[in-house]
Amino acid sequence: MLVVEDEPNLRLLLRRLLGDSGYRVTTAANGADGLRAGLADEYDLIILDLMLPDIRGEDVLHVLMASRPDARVLVLSSAPEVGRRVEVLNSGAVDFLGKPFANAELLARIRARIRADEAPTPIRAQRYLSGAGVELDLQRHELLMDGRRIELSQREFVLLAHLLHRKGEVCTRQELLAGVWGIGFDTRTNVVDVYVRRLRAKLAADSIETVRNVGYRFVAC
Repeated sequence: MLVVEDEPNLRLLLRRLLGDSGYRVTTAANGADGLRAGLADEYDLIILDLMLPDIRGEDVLHVLMASRPDARVLVLSSAPEVGRRVEVLNSGAVDFLGKPFANAELLARIRARIRADEAPTPIRAQRYLSGAGVELDLQRHELLMDGRRIELSQREFVLLAHLLHRKGEVCTRQELLAGVWGIGFDTRTNVVDVYVRRLRAKLAADSIETVRNVGYRFVAC
């Protein structure tokens, strides 16, 4: 299991609680470390706090689901708004448990989610993102275009997955900085523009549109 929680005492409690229940636990104290761990390895369950010091938990969830659509994420948060809870469930989280919580309830929910016999979805829905003549294989970390394999760096891959997941919608530069680079504040960097140029050099030039003064959009067709 992966626990992404910034509060040290709660992080330690979760590590001990889950460890005593027989689970192997990896912890991360912020969103950037949580994303790195979540993208590097596969976990039976990811427990994710929303109120992280560097990246919004919703953005962490979004990138995780774009890269690993079969991941199970249980959101653990004190966020009181019903709309925020609905948002993370609609974004792919398998459960939401509010803080404070009872240890017994958390363990029961974890067991239920791990053993859940979910109806299988078509393999292509689990594995591929596509658009504008390209197909991104999320399991093999490969980009295919016209039957050819195109080499991508890890950062290019995550950026393209983010854009394809939001195909047809505008992604702001700040959203891309947070979701792809783990930068939760405005650094005045042009790294997003640089990597978009790199992707355009490898894809059809018009597949990624510039939305002036806002960000970028992967074409919907």
